[in-house]
Amino acid sequence: MTETPRIPTSRASRPAPAACVAALSLAAVACAPDTPSGAQPDVVTDTIGDTIVVRTISGSVWGADATLVPEVSIGEVDGPEEYLFGAVASIAVDDDHNVYVLDWQAQEIRQYDALGDYVGRLARRGEGPGELAFADRIAFLPDGRLVVSDQRNGRINLFGPGANERDAWPLRDYYPSGPNRLWTDSAGRTYTRHFALSSPAYDMLAGVIIVHGPDGTHLDTLPSPAADFDQAELSATFTTPSGGMGLRTEPLPFSPEALWAGHPQGGIVRGVSSDYRIDLQIEDRVIRIERAVDPIPVAPAERDHHRALITEDLRYVDPDWEWNGPPIPETKPVFKRLHSGRDGRIWVELTGLGDASDPSIGERVRFDVFEPNGTYLGAVNAPADFMASINPVFDGDYVWAVTRGELDVQRVVRYRIVRE
Repeated sequence: MTETPRIPTSRASRPAPAACVAALSLAAVACAPDTPSGAQPDVVTDTIGDTIVVRTISGSVWGADATLVPEVSIGEVDGPEEYLFGAVASIAVDDDHNVYVLDWQAQEIRQYDALGDYVGRLARRGEGPGELAFADRIAFLPDGRLVVSDQRNGRINLFGPGANERDAWPLRDYYPSGPNRLWTDSAGRTYTRHFALSSPAYDMLAGVIIVHGPDGTHLDTLPSPAADFDQAELSATFTTPSGGMGLRTEPLPFSPEALWAGHPQGGIVRGVSSDYRIDLQIEDRVIRIERAVDPIPVAPAERDHHRALITEDLRYVDPDWEWNGPPIPETKPVFKRLHSGRDGRIWVELTGLGDASDPSIGERVRFDVFEPNGTYLGAVNAPADFMASINPVFDGDYVWAVTRGELDVQRVVRYRIVRE
């Protein structure tokens, strides 16, 4: 039987940051109550039509790098079942700092309080009302409902805001598997990105965005922000068991990507990873964030490592495969991912130096943090076990993220941003 943990019935509306984003002006930073004061970065601004360009030449509001200091950890190597995670797919946090964890392997959602203590199970595997089959993302609506995308069951499940309250919206014209995205905005809209069966082939690869109103009404279908971008890749053809021809591709290492994320004020944050030029678009207004940075070279050991991996992979399907694409770039992209905080701040996950002695070791996670009006706050360094690939939750001075430690044990950790 599914347990019914408490879901708080009210949520802070966060009016000040919302007003800041809506204003889309440099003066908007003054209305954000948690913006640090002190030294200001050297910034050049310009207006081009409906686009405000904010270029940081040097310096930051914080002045020095910040670090993430762990405060609460949820998850164990061994112990009670409710603290053991199989494969965390998504986390969500409410205004009381209760944490909701979607375990993809178990197909269940568990709730923990602000101190990390287990409260109960919100949903479990199944096909019945409120049950999950292929859920992979969760997020909160402003009224306190938790929304959960479940492609295999063909619906969006909603839980709360009160105990035992639940609802479901149908997903139409969707592909029942594949990577998905889900986010919400301050107007109560829910956005799902998935593969649509009726889309043209070029949209099928990038997916479409479905916009739902607060009552589940279909408001719009939008093309993916990455639909018109072609990443450089390498390919190998092979003969299938049925005698047909197959194609296997691999992206060119360190080549530019079109990256994007939903924004809580109903917009999109997007950019091409090779240029420090990031657009926050809300309706017809755009804030363009630029920052002067030095390119990071691709070390010879890194180039050889990635070339060997791709060659091995493509020769698995074609033993005679030879390099048939462009060379690996000399420099790395500027950033790897874009994230939006619940407070509207933009977190840019940076590309860094690799380990020259062992290129297989991943880079340490590091972020640049901007206010939604383009003000550069500063850089934040994350611990070595921080997993930015599983949607972290950013909110003011706090970050919640999944970590992977010894024996590949996953934990959900709440961090505080500490500035020197």
